[in-house]
Amino acid sequence: MSAVKFELGQDGIAVVTLDMPGRSMNVLNEELMGPFAEVLSKIETDAAVKGVVLTSGKPEFLAGADLDKVYAITKAEEAFELAEAFKTLLRRMERCEKPIVCALNGTALGGGLELALACNHRIALNNPKAKFGLPEVKLGLLPGGGGTQRLPRIIGIQGALEMMTQGSELRVEQAVKKGIINDTADTIDDMIAKARAWCVANPKVQQPWDQKGFKFPGGDSKHPAIAQVWAIGPSMANQKAYGNYPAIQHIMSCVFEGGLTDIDTGLKTESRFFAACVLSQESKNMMNTLWYQLNAIKKGQSRPQGPAKNTVKKIGVLGAGMMGAGIAYVSAKVGIEVVLIDATQESAEKGKAYSTNLLDKAIAKRKSTPEKKEKLLALITPTTDYSLLEGADLVIEAVFEDRGVKADVTAKAEAVIPASAVFASNTSTLPITGLAEASKRPNQFIGLHFFSPVDKMPLVEIICGKQTDDNTLAKGFDYVQQIGKTPIVVNDSRGFFTSRVFGTYLMEGAAMVAEGVHPRSIEMAGLESGMPMPPLAIHDEVSLSLSILIENQTRKDMEAAGQKFPEHPGSKVMRTIAEKHGRIGKKAGKGYYDYTATGKTLWPGLADEFPLAKEQPSSQEIQDRLMYIQANEAAKCLQEKVLRTVADGNIGSIFGLGFAPFTGGMLQFINAKGLRQFVNRCEELAAKYGERFKPASMLVELAAQGKTLQD
Repeated sequence: MSAVKFELGQDGIAVVTLDMPGRSMNVLNEELMGPFAEVLSKIETDAAVKGVVLTSGKPEFLAGADLDKVYAITKAEEAFELAEAFKTLLRRMERCEKPIVCALNGTALGGGLELALACNHRIALNNPKAKFGLPEVKLGLLPGGGGTQRLPRIIGIQGALEMMTQGSELRVEQAVKKGIINDTADTIDDMIAKARAWCVANPKVQQPWDQKGFKFPGGDSKHPAIAQVWAIGPSMANQKAYGNYPAIQHIMSCVFEGGLTDIDTGLKTESRFFAACVLSQESKNMMNTLWYQLNAIKKGQSRPQGPAKNTVKKIGVLGAGMMGAGIAYVSAKVGIEVVLIDATQESAEKGKAYSTNLLDKAIAKRKSTPEKKEKLLALITPTTDYSLLEGADLVIEAVFEDRGVKADVTAKAEAVIPASAVFASNTSTLPITGLAEASKRPNQFIGLHFFSPVDKMPLVEIICGKQTDDNTLAKGFDYVQQIGKTPIVVNDSRGFFTSRVFGTYLMEGAAMVAEGVHPRSIEMAGLESGMPMPPLAIHDEVSLSLSILIENQTRKDMEAAGQKFPEHPGSKVMRTIAEKHGRIGKKAGKGYYDYTATGKTLWPGLADEFPLAKEQPSSQEIQDRLMYIQANEAAKCLQEKVLRTVADGNIGSIFGLGFAPFTGGMLQFINAKGLRQFVNRCEELAAKYGERFKPASMLVELAAQGKTLQD
């Protein structure tokens, strides 16, 4: 059975359907492109064919390139030839002198949209789930099928740059507004009929860029209006990317150079920059983690295989603060009935109002409707009455980080909920095994660690206590996927994985302040390393008082267990600022920074308490300290079996903590550096700054064997 079907109608219009056998989606590879080339030859040579409607037999139009092939490329020539082969077919389409209309029944991303852009006209089905875009930059790549040349010639240079450098994915109405989609239809039959009619009405067509006197919408690269884009565009891109994402620079170069030349020269230029992207370490990192490892997690790599798939119908959320309110919102959003409990009715109502506020904002942006708002809010019941938890499949406590408070609400909930229900804690640091001691059924007790703000953050860290059984883990995993989040699974430990590693970033920043490193240098190095926020600023966000609370609890617990608490040089800084000066962070309007209505500035008093050293370290030295301390701690988590897989570590670090995505995550950061180099650098840093940098013994052993970190 061919992957491409050809049906010629009596009107001379052929319907060409992409429909790869045995696959749920069409993918750009030889299996599809081989038959497509044969059909294209027929279109070019058969006089009976007057026009073509190109569509898909799958729910989506075309997913894009075969990343297995791209990832395996090791030579620039291979990448260049791969891009050129696809573009040769597209240029043949454009020059066949017969109208070709793309009938887009669903999503067209990457190479799928590039194929559509090479057609003379694009009609999309009004499919609310369909997305259109060139998101290659999210994997460290650029559109290599002509996207950097055709899109600017269709919608203009500025709009095309924004789409491609941000990897934007548009809904149908947005794509129409941008000028990417020319027309829409409500049914597939109507879409095909419209496409046929366009072919009949436009028997002789040429792509705009093949016509004499073609001009870019809004101007080419030499146009004065576009000169402004080139004057500020690179600096704007660097302001966010700090040069860590070569694909962004390469996209801009392709568009700039293509805006000075004809289409064919521009297409060749694109192929050269595509090859540079494919061979970059950044792209290899991002494809490995954000494609292969992420897909493995989404397919249930970390889920026990035995238990049947479970769907939560009713959930109890204990604590209506920001975290509990967020959990209530994301649960109700997918149709789950929510009982939101707090100590007072007023607090519970305030928690529900969080959802009201989010929905009002969504309505204002035309992303929701009053009807959807009322439907969602009707699912949330704010109350103080624990008896309403009857019939709940899952209860999540999101109360204050205090064992006594958590034990109290656990007992109250378990007195009401069914024997089959799962009880989860949203704790960020307290060990789950200890919290489960308050439960009558510790095997059904689990940690579900959400990140703030819950409605935006994509990750949930699932923590298994010593007695958590597979059925409970499976139910927790299924719920996380049900609410559209990405689950990682870790074993129990103080701080688990994310909080434990995150703490090293904050405290290393504080340690450098103690040494007299300029706070501005610390902050800039944090941003330049690829972190979403610098260490001192983010410490203010989470609050110094919380860090002190956690440190005090950890010290108390370790001493009670007969263990010595490891003193950190950053602790003195944190305590001096918070306890001596009452500067506990952003929520108080003062911490490392002073906060005013106009913004924030570093507190001048830092230099008085911690005078600047005469000799300042290089930015690279500071970056290494901030990145290596986190990656090494992640390796220790893997070594101690807190992390179950390398994939969980990489995805958790990017999605939960924003660890520089271009590195592929903390453990891929180590692999990319090379284990021997990473170990050597850790030993150098340990000699200069302390034992906390001593490399994980697992890394030392693997480096000696010439191995990498793998699942």
